[in-house]
Amino acid sequence: MTMKFGTKAIHSGQEADPTTGAIMTPIYQTSTYKQASPGDFKGYEYSRTGNPTRSALEKNLAALENGKHGLCFGSGLAAIDSIIKLLSPGDEVISTNDLYGGTYRIFTKIFENYGIKFHFTGMASTEKIELLINKNTKMIWAETPTNPMLNIIDIESLGKISKAYKLIFVVDNTFATPFLQRPLDLGADIVMHSLTKYMGGHSDVVMGAAICKNDCLAERLYFIQNSCGAVPGPMDSFLVLRGIKTLHLRMQRHCENGKLIANFLKDHPKVGDVYWPGFESHQNHEVAKKQMDDFGGMVSFNLVGNQLKHAITVVSNTHYFTLAESLGGVESLCGHPASMTHAAIPKLEREKTGVVDSLIRLSVGIEDVEDLILDLDNALNKL
Repeated sequence: MTMKFGTKAIHSGQEADPTTGAIMTPIYQTSTYKQASPGDFKGYEYSRTGNPTRSALEKNLAALENGKHGLCFGSGLAAIDSIIKLLSPGDEVISTNDLYGGTYRIFTKIFENYGIKFHFTGMASTEKIELLINKNTKMIWAETPTNPMLNIIDIESLGKISKAYKLIFVVDNTFATPFLQRPLDLGADIVMHSLTKYMGGHSDVVMGAAICKNDCLAERLYFIQNSCGAVPGPMDSFLVLRGIKTLHLRMQRHCENGKLIANFLKDHPKVGDVYWPGFESHQNHEVAKKQMDDFGGMVSFNLVGNQLKHAITVVSNTHYFTLAESLGGVESLCGHPASMTHAAIPKLEREKTGVVDSLIRLSVGIEDVEDLILDLDNALNKL
């Protein structure tokens, strides 16, 4: 039976417990499982390899992304780590240059030490990407929308390039979630998530995931997942499953509030540039309209004069927008990328992509938007 998104979020991968009839997937808090004889077990032998609560979540994620295989990891970075382990020394990756600072850090400070080379480039236009492909190129890595500049990358165009050169194409879909965007349908080979963010949605769990359709890729990722062991526990898996049940409802409100906040900031005299893909003036607004169902609840902006001290004043004087790392929870958060999420990126490199000293990133929550606008207005008026 074909299900719409909200129905998938609530039902995919989940069945009533066969022992008790419990509607909610039980938390199988166990490390090991009884065997009738060596090798004779009921699908599970050790919880690093597999756990019923985690399996329910992995099936749910695969369904939401229109994939076939879902794999969960202890964090988003653990998922990235496992995906890059598909490569070998001497392989090369083409990555967007406007990406999460933790991704940049693991690429340059960890995997470059093992002989993997990364080319960072703007991907607003896909034309120059082919110029970077050589015989050693094995993967293209994209975030869209990007963190924190909210740039949009044409997934379908990159998918065609990847197929033509037989490259693995990975999309970090954390900002959009499958409610707004489904990269596997547009040509991606692997979709990666920090489930910590919108998917979990309540700022109470750290987890990552990878989803794909290809059986061979999945087999290799399952081997890495089991061999390296960066897996989440059953309690965290339960929390993300619970969060996903309201994903469609939460994302609708995030999008509604995000639009109103972006337009408020656009008209504020203390605000410089506002970055939100829903603006018709956004460089790739038409691409966003084509591949996304709405424009999300992430908004970034800089301040008139571009003074670091002004950014600090604003983020230190909000009330409902809590100054904190992370994003995607029901509560609104604000962050200062230059000193927080993107501190690992050298100043000159981050400024090339727009991450200037006064840039502020908002994760717009699902509170009453009138309160959020008043909160931002009060903070901006401290300048």
